[in-house]
Amino acid sequence: MLIRVGHEISLTFLQPTATVLMLYLHPSRTATVRQPECLQIEPWTPVSEYIDLYGNHCGRILAPSGRVVFRNNAIVEDSGEPDPQVWDAPQHKVENLPDDVLLFLLASRYCEVDSELREIASTLFSQTLPGWSRVVEICNFVHQHIRFDYMLARANRTALETFHEGTGVCRDYMHLAITFCRIMGIPARYCTGYLGDIGVPLVEPMDFSAWFEVFLGDRWYAFDARNNMPRIGRVLMARGRDAADVALTTTFGANELNSFTVWAEEVEETLLLVDS
Repeated sequence: MLIRVGHEISLTFLQPTATVLMLYLHPSRTATVRQPECLQIEPWTPVSEYIDLYGNHCGRILAPSGRVVFRNNAIVEDSGEPDPQVWDAPQHKVENLPDDVLLFLLASRYCEVDSELREIASTLFSQTLPGWSRVVEICNFVHQHIRFDYMLARANRTALETFHEGTGVCRDYMHLAITFCRIMGIPARYCTGYLGDIGVPLVEPMDFSAWFEVFLGDRWYAFDARNNMPRIGRVLMARGRDAADVALTTTFGANELNSFTVWAEEVEETLLLVDS
């Protein structure tokens, strides 16, 4: 299937402001792109692009003072299949894990693996079967423990605070699930991107989505403690230790969000032919 993804975000800057952007598709999606993305900034502003430590496509700008609009649009090909379910995917002992995944067992800004959550995780999950089943149990618990509420969203809420407060948005679900996974010896990393309402009831308004990936067997697999069901059409933009590593915009100065619109919708092959 083909999925059109994109966004329009409007910010107002009080003065020229250094800004880092993660508004691109992740390089791992390059082979699936059928209509290339093209980040547009209004007013026109030069962008210096680079790949960060986690393999994310980033841009640097000096945003001018006043209103600045960021737009991007692309069409990507997707299998149309739900997230894979590999129930026999094994969990490695830590000493047998590849070197490059060990980072995702450690504490990070929003995932306090060295907190009281360690004892809580042991109580809740030490008797679960290692591997895929354990991650499912973690997702089930987090999904049931947290009440989703946009009105109570907070940018600085940590996994431990999420556990105690019992409320949050998608990033909070992922932070708590990631923390539990790491404590139980399963490397876990945070992902952000597009996830349209394909195969599920329509939800408005559309927003960017968060999920997480765990390393089992010989690869990474996507899990989603908020929706807690296999979904179709995840389109990755960035991944890192937690949300601090994948902020879509990081501004080194004051700014105000005016508006943002996000889309991720299935389109017909004929549209691609017309657009090209």
